[in-house]
Amino acid sequence: MKDRLVIFDTTLRDGEQSPGAAMTREEKVRIARQLEKMRVDVIEAGFAAASNGDFEAVRAVAEAVRESTVCSLARANENDVRRAGESIKPAARGRIHTFIATSPIHMEKKLRMTPDQVVAQAVKAIGWASEYTADIEFSAEDAGRSEVDFLCRIFDEVIRAGAKTINVPDTVGYNTPEQFARLISTLIERVPNSDKVVWSVHCHNDLGLAVANSLAAVVAGARQVECTVNGLGERAGNASMEEVVMAVRTRADLFPVTTNIDTTQIVPASKLVSQITGYPVQPNKAIVGANAFAHESGIHQDGVLKHRETYEIMRAEDVGWTANRLTLGKLSGRNAFRSRLQDIGITIESEEQLNIAFARFKELADKKQEIFDEDLHALMSDEGVTPEREFYKLVASSVRSETGEVPHAGITLSVDGAERKAQANGSGPVDAIFKAIEDIVSSKSELLLYSVNAITSGTDAQGEVTVRLARDERVVNGQGADTDIIVASAKAYINALNKLHANTVRVDPQGEDA
Repeated sequence: MKDRLVIFDTTLRDGEQSPGAAMTREEKVRIARQLEKMRVDVIEAGFAAASNGDFEAVRAVAEAVRESTVCSLARANENDVRRAGESIKPAARGRIHTFIATSPIHMEKKLRMTPDQVVAQAVKAIGWASEYTADIEFSAEDAGRSEVDFLCRIFDEVIRAGAKTINVPDTVGYNTPEQFARLISTLIERVPNSDKVVWSVHCHNDLGLAVANSLAAVVAGARQVECTVNGLGERAGNASMEEVVMAVRTRADLFPVTTNIDTTQIVPASKLVSQITGYPVQPNKAIVGANAFAHESGIHQDGVLKHRETYEIMRAEDVGWTANRLTLGKLSGRNAFRSRLQDIGITIESEEQLNIAFARFKELADKKQEIFDEDLHALMSDEGVTPEREFYKLVASSVRSETGEVPHAGITLSVDGAERKAQANGSGPVDAIFKAIEDIVSSKSELLLYSVNAITSGTDAQGEVTVRLARDERVVNGQGADTDIIVASAKAYINALNKLHANTVRVDPQGEDA
């Protein structure tokens, strides 16, 4: 019998620390439900002490998720641990993940604590956490650059205090696979009662080795991997969940473990996270990139046609790549529409939301010959599906762009129920439409990102636009989709403005990282 490899997903916590990737409470719940559908073992929902917004988001996830364990991060101080404990109270299964830095440079320069003080504080944190749950995880931040003797000492102490999972993070992505595997095997060998806990790893991708280091650690005895969907995370990101899971599954001959993951939910999760965070997946990304199962070379195409396994080590269907098409038209009913949304993991919260979404679907069906699942995800991610949150609404737009002429745009917006109009010139049609919008709203925001992706193939495909705006140290992402890319751009910009106005996105997460 193979051991179970616990998949600990930290997309909602560490992944959210990517610049501009902060999520609202509703967005976190939506992703958490998809992770639960994927059968992720542990969902780290956030850093409850970081802000009131993050506390409420963790609590909302704890209330919504019933099958997966819901976890909150906490520094090794009493306030953090108690906030984490309160946030996970509604969970069917809750975990507190507490950490403290253990490398000489972190202890001296950041914590300004002696090694003895660090050990004592870690033990206290386990004690506070045990008042809320028996499922306690301890991380030694920057373990990859810590002294082995000190790691053995502090792990021994926290295990005796009640920690059930011991996490060894390569916080700055400094390690190499052979070195990291040796560290894990040494710790398991030397730490007393090491067989009484689950050994975990959390690797960053600064040298592009996060997945390789995580897998090397699994061979060395680690039985939990902390990772994120699409490898999202601060700096170069974290170990990619989909790559870890599929490596273990595909190379079952090498890895003595198996996961509980429903791999057919990987691609839907990837697309959902990409849409919500505004971080597109590059086409050549392993497992979830658009080209992951595409073959351009004639030699490859010939081989695959003769026998798939000549050039494919996985089936596209196994990770959720499908050609599903929504076979609904103008005469289709709302129940069929709702049923398809449920099939692809989208939950309708109210009849009002269903009515609005169905009306938009009918509008889209008038423009597109085929409606794909990706179109539905884009439609449902539109903030306009919840109209009570739209302070700004797009009423009408017009754009003129001719060779040799200055592009010109006109816009009509509803601002808190009152229509206002503006016109502007720009260096291009998108620039003109954004300037026209700003003439009305005067948001004083800075445009950090403008990104366009085709949702599906074909000349009638919807264009999905992501706009990232910054104002007063807050960063928000706006999304918009339409078969007209200029309209999609206006929708995305207005979506971001609504988020800035509604103040639903919290301040960027603290830079702490276990």
